[in-house]
Amino acid sequence: MAKGFKLEVKHVDKNSKARYGILHTNHGDVEVPMFMPVGTLATVKTLSPEEVKECGAGVILANTYHLSLRPGEDLVAEAGGLHKFMNYDGPMLTDSGGFQVFSLADSRQITEEGVTFKSHLNGEKLFISPERAIDIEEKLGADIIMSFDECCPYPVTYEYMKNSVERTLRWAKRGKIAHKREDQALFGIVQGGEFADLRKYCAEELVKMDFDGYSIGGTSIGEPKDVMYKMVSYAIDYLPEDKPRYLMGVGSVDEILDGIEKGVDMFDCVLPTRIARHGALMTSRGRVNIRDKKYERDFTPLDSECDCYCCKNYTKAYLRHLYKCDESFGKRLLSIHNVRFLIHMMEEARIAIKEDRFSEFKKEFLDKFGDERGF
Repeated sequence: MAKGFKLEVKHVDKNSKARYGILHTNHGDVEVPMFMPVGTLATVKTLSPEEVKECGAGVILANTYHLSLRPGEDLVAEAGGLHKFMNYDGPMLTDSGGFQVFSLADSRQITEEGVTFKSHLNGEKLFISPERAIDIEEKLGADIIMSFDECCPYPVTYEYMKNSVERTLRWAKRGKIAHKREDQALFGIVQGGEFADLRKYCAEELVKMDFDGYSIGGTSIGEPKDVMYKMVSYAIDYLPEDKPRYLMGVGSVDEILDGIEKGVDMFDCVLPTRIARHGALMTSRGRVNIRDKKYERDFTPLDSECDCYCCKNYTKAYLRHLYKCDESFGKRLLSIHNVRFLIHMMEEARIAIKEDRFSEFKKEFLDKFGDERGF
């Protein structure tokens, strides 16, 4: 176990697998389950570190692939690591770049050694191996880092996925051997697509390697929601109870609540800030498209039940005005709201877990939230 890193499970809901706990890291303790805002390029888009903290965030993410291109991991290391470079003194997590390689499928070539692909910036030929990913992440210096894996598209054949899982396991072992920093927690990533036996096998083999935590990967990549829910179910029962469980890339309300009910501790997604920049807001009463004309003379808060800076100080009419004028302040306010909305939901979920009423909370929240298609 990495020095200073530990999950302390405090309570498990009596009527579900939802659990409340404290995750101890070298940059502070955070409560789980939690939502982690994504700061791909060492910044949560449009928000300052102080605003992210004011939203109640604990852990935030940065992206290994993107930061290796700009400004480069060596420069970040020279600055003292990500925390000092971006002036964020809370816990941080970096992914391994596996998903970005997946998203560059048209130009990638996968071999046993690693993946060769082209930079999305200039077409330069690049190569990432498990060892290379760990080296970048150690230089970036986040508290939690991810193993390098193959994130397969959906759907693929059973044979393709089986071979991919075997490769992901070999890469996980190589990455674990390469990992030297004792102050960083290294997570293994469970793959296996929609196949129950492969998810089980991958999880069990990763547990044998004794990682500091475990991620469920290969979800939210275009599969139907019912398939995604099965993917989580197929993996989570084989993961240790005393280590954190992280569902990667999930940010919609229903998917987060389903994951919590199954025993997931950590979630992340670019969704709240991405949709905010396009005028789409999550509220306690469902989706709001702030660009709609019906808000032109609506002088009420965006969400009367939200305690964020945006909702406490500005009206829908003003927010619509900022959006229509393409003002950066508007994008910032809307992003603050969406990030705070998900973090506040997690705060309420943690209370419900401690009171053994999570399933009731989930139903009430979703009934009130309504249909979130389009998010």
